Amino acid sequence: MRDENSIVRERQLLIRREMDRREIAIKAVQLDGGWKDPSTVLSYFPNPEGKKEPATMSVAALYRLISTKALPIDLLSLFLPDGYQIVRVPEEVDHNEFADWVHEYLAEKARAHRPDSEDGPAIGPGEHNALCRKVVRLKAA
Repeated sequence: MRDENSIVRERQLLIRREMDRREIAIKAVQLDGGWKDPSTVLSYFPNPEGKKEPATMSVAALYRLISTKALPIDLLSLFLPDGYQIVRVPEEVDHNEFADWVHEYLAEKARAHRPDSEDGPAIGPGEHNALCRKVVRLKAA
């Protein structure tokens, strides 16, 4: 099994490739993140075509990237294991709309347990996918 440091370094190279694809400049990350020169950012996100191994990024550097919004959250989520994501808590919540979504989820779940549903009282694959889409909307809210 690979150790966590090698996994994180691979993710850092993946993030750099995505930065290049999105045309996010190292200089922009450096300035937005508040580093004095680009060498620190380059040590974390070296050119993936070069042979340089990334320096394992510290939690303090991750905190800085998140708090300064120097990199998009979806890129920083690549550091996390599959199934996890960094999300921002919304500043405002429309509680009425959120309650409607919860009711929609509960109604969909109740329909999935009916004897005449896809897999009878068990949740079938199509029902599972529909419920997951509703869960994603709830989590995003």
